[in-house]
Amino acid sequence: MTGAHTVRLEPVGVEFEVEHGETVLNAAFRQGIALPHGCKEGQCSACKCVLLEGEVDMLKYSTFALNDMEKDSGHVLLCRSIAYSDMQVELLNYDEEVLAKSIAVKSFKGRISKFEHLTHDIRGIEIELGSPIKFWAGQYVDITVTTQKGETITRSFSMANTPDQTQKLSFIIKKYPEGKFSGELDSGGIRVGAEVTVVGPYGTCFRREERQGPLILVGAGSGMSPVWSILNDHLKSGEKRDVYFFYGARTPSDLFYLDRIAELAGGHPELNFIPVLSHVNGEAWDGERGFVHQSVDAKLKQLAVDGQGDVYACGPPPMIDALQPVLFMNGFETERIFFDRFTTSSSATPAH
Repeated sequence: MTGAHTVRLEPVGVEFEVEHGETVLNAAFRQGIALPHGCKEGQCSACKCVLLEGEVDMLKYSTFALNDMEKDSGHVLLCRSIAYSDMQVELLNYDEEVLAKSIAVKSFKGRISKFEHLTHDIRGIEIELGSPIKFWAGQYVDITVTTQKGETITRSFSMANTPDQTQKLSFIIKKYPEGKFSGELDSGGIRVGAEVTVVGPYGTCFRREERQGPLILVGAGSGMSPVWSILNDHLKSGEKRDVYFFYGARTPSDLFYLDRIAELAGGHPELNFIPVLSHVNGEAWDGERGFVHQSVDAKLKQLAVDGQGDVYACGPPPMIDALQPVLFMNGFETERIFFDRFTTSSSATPAH
């Protein structure tokens, strides 16, 4: 490998090579080493660590992710770091289970095989791949497609299907007013049959196996996608745990998959589905009202869970931000909480 440098990760003692011009994070992904990551774009600080030895140059990043004081004290963002020598870094927040379950990131060719309207602003798509992909329930991929007008769009979407379906991937996507990908789907700029490139898998918000306590799933909008994958993967695993599945929406017409959820609950009495609506205006609704984090708080207090169990929460940042203090107040440690924050995108930045 020409111009390759060796990266050593402490305290785990893992070594890998990075090519000239390649970011450290992408080199790790390519070789199946799942380092802590979030946006992959220098915006979120999830991949921040300390450079112990070696020289790196950093591509453009946000000072919210790495401020000048941190940079001066040797902190770097691995998603922005280009190696100029062999280097040694100290990981600040790593998960041994994530490292142990690393899957090499690869590129796959595929085509869009199905498109459906699930609600007025939620879409479903299916992509058939030419070769199988391996992933864990809750992970996501980057999808690149060229529109009818020749514009190339790349977006990040979480799989809604379970990992045993390796060549037909399904996704639940929310349509935003400025959303290019969903807008092109609706207008016919991206059609069934369109060729796509799928790169992945990414993400650390995937289902952990054989844990104690209830499974608490919280979704809103297209956060249903990874939550649906995690839920179905868990039920297929045969693990016996109580499952509390909260889904936050505005009105009854924003709910979907109700028949599928009822069918799952029929075969799994341990599954409790709790839809929570924030804007019920005169419609018939005898379920929970308010914001989803309030219902989670009330249920956790009622069950006296006290930090036992695992929480997987996927949805827009306001939901995640409101949920975090609720979980901490109910005794959950950070290692039992897994988040996926869905941000909207108006540029080429992945919308994840």
